[in-house]
Amino acid sequence: MHILIPAAGKGTRMGSDRNKLLLSLLDQTILAWTLKAAAASPSIQWIGIMGQPYDFPAFQTIIDTLALATPITLIQGGATRQESVYRGLCALPNDAEYVLIHDGARCLATADLFERCAAAFKDCNGFIAAIPVKDTIKVVTPGTRTIEATPDRSQLWAAQTPQGFHVPTLKQCHQQGQQNQWQVTDDAALFEKCGLPVQIVTGEETNLKVTTPVDLAIAEFIVRSRLST
Repeated sequence: MHILIPAAGKGTRMGSDRNKLLLSLLDQTILAWTLKAAAASPSIQWIGIMGQPYDFPAFQTIIDTLALATPITLIQGGATRQESVYRGLCALPNDAEYVLIHDGARCLATADLFERCAAAFKDCNGFIAAIPVKDTIKVVTPGTRTIEATPDRSQLWAAQTPQGFHVPTLKQCHQQGQQNQWQVTDDAALFEKCGLPVQIVTGEETNLKVTTPVDLAIAEFIVRSRLST
């Protein structure tokens, strides 16, 4: 199994002056925790990190310090997540048939989740990790902030990563997206636009995406809790 980790962000919402994956989470960086989780999954044999060249020295230092057995390759990312993932797909080893795509900022995913995702390829060519929505969701008109609708919560799931896809099919979806100038926030949306089915793998409540300082504080609490058990 191969995994691609988008890591080309700037950490704007974190209020940081650097890539948020280089921020400390307890005694290690966010990226280090993500890499350790991926490498702990027996099914993952290769890791690719899409980032910007100016972050590569820091990324390489993290990789060297961790000294993981899983091979890790640095790949130059693009201006958007969509472009970065496509570049990652093009840099996969020739024998890559299936790939997991996992946000670098989701540093709390467990090896068990990666294994469940790897197993899901037996039944489908596209899936996402997701959890049922607990809150009542409102559809609101921009500007006036007037509620338009209240969707049935039983049909709503919060998308996470990893997301997994058949490599040739995902490449075709990206190419079609480029031709049609589709702008999407995840690869599942490309599958959907191409009329392809995407299934759900049950994610984890603790698999949060570290985006803001509050998220970082919650992540620290979760890591401390895990280390104390």
